[in-house]
Amino acid sequence: MSLSASLGVALSGLSTTAEQTGVVSRNVARASDPNATRKIANIVTASGGGIHLASVTRAANVSLLEKVLGATSSAAAQKAIVEGLNRLNETNDDPELDRSPAAMIQKLVDSIQQYASAPHDSIRAQSAVSAAQNLAASLNDATRTVQDVRAQADAGIGDSVDRLNTLLSRFETLNTEIVKATRIGADVTDYLDQRDALLTQMSEDIGIRTLTRSNNDMAIFTDSGVTLFDVKARSLTFERTLFYSPGTAGNAVYADGVPIVGGSSPMQLGSGRLTGLAAARDDLAVSYQNQLDEIARGLIEAFAESDQTGFALPDVPGLFTYPGAPAMPASGTLVVGLAGSITVAASVDPLQGGDLALLRDGGISGDPSYVYNTSGGTGYIDRLDQFVSALSQQRSFDPAVGLAPTATLAGYSSSSVAWLQEARKTSNDNAQYSQTLLERSTEALSKETGVNIDEEMTTLLELERSYQASTRLITSIDNMLRTLMSMAG
Repeated sequence: MSLSASLGVALSGLSTTAEQTGVVSRNVARASDPNATRKIANIVTASGGGIHLASVTRAANVSLLEKVLGATSSAAAQKAIVEGLNRLNETNDDPELDRSPAAMIQKLVDSIQQYASAPHDSIRAQSAVSAAQNLAASLNDATRTVQDVRAQADAGIGDSVDRLNTLLSRFETLNTEIVKATRIGADVTDYLDQRDALLTQMSEDIGIRTLTRSNNDMAIFTDSGVTLFDVKARSLTFERTLFYSPGTAGNAVYADGVPIVGGSSPMQLGSGRLTGLAAARDDLAVSYQNQLDEIARGLIEAFAESDQTGFALPDVPGLFTYPGAPAMPASGTLVVGLAGSITVAASVDPLQGGDLALLRDGGISGDPSYVYNTSGGTGYIDRLDQFVSALSQQRSFDPAVGLAPTATLAGYSSSSVAWLQEARKTSNDNAQYSQTLLERSTEALSKETGVNIDEEMTTLLELERSYQASTRLITSIDNMLRTLMSMAG
């Protein structure tokens, strides 16, 4: 090999080492960036024995990335469900604080029993009526909380849709640049990192699948198969519902014109924050509201007044009433929203001009046909004993609600609390599992594709030695050329 050829080889080594060092510097600079992948300098031997940097690629593992995206979607869905259930649990809190319907029913039973022990005592009568008012108020408050949970979930769905549309728009711009740069052989590794970061952000809100084609072009689909991006971003649409009441149906989310959350589409999402928010809005909160409504219906039924004249007049609401009075709600059949409208009859509330004694004597509805204490005796306790007996007897509940179709009112209320606590426990367990899976998947991907400072420093030392070898070769060639020049002179 001639000296000039050897010099060319040495110079190519210096130049290539400098480019490799630049790649290592990029890796070190982004070592703390969780979205950065390790960049790899690909060196090839040129004709004549020299070397040059052919391309820069990145460490990638498509399978692990898909697992991270899936785990991110699952974790986000479970988190949304846990948050919704925790809000619903505010209607119960600590039963000893008398905030749950079950605890309030027991307090009402206790106050009626105390009143029965001294039926002439107006203070005990007031205590019983107050307990009933507190129970009705707790059901009203619980209904407001449930509907607030639904409204917040709906707002969260709207925020997620807005965020996804923004991310898809950014993805379109970035994907276009990647395809163009790939076609001309430019380094697109940083762009690919940015695109993966966008995918991770999207996967928090929606379960996704991806397909990579020639020139690094990518298409995105929901985990149920609906197109989100294919050359162009597809629009997600959602009409927010600002106010929720029992019976209000939340609107669906559409992707490319196909309902993917809510509605009855066969292409419903399987994961992502949207899925969790929809479950809280349309399933969990609705189920719990139905349970509250059945408790309210059971109360109206337990305290209903019957005709005492023998004319077989229909039963009418008594201590507990609702806007549909004087008709009774159908037995064993859900009345949507009843827990939000149940009240204590004004006729027994002194603050509304009522008479406390009607609780003991009957006739709360205002019709004398429903008076139980016809003699007017102040020691009359039969009606109060009937209340206690009614609260402890088995009655029918709507089986569509999902709890036992037959139970005592107190037992049904306790079952509702147990249902909510079991749902919270299950969702918390699922959330912890999903979060653990996400952490493990992210860790595995980072080990496979992330930057390791120790490895980069080792590579840098190797490049330094290579650089030194090239400089020594150049020095030797320079000395040899000087010698030849001096001999020629």
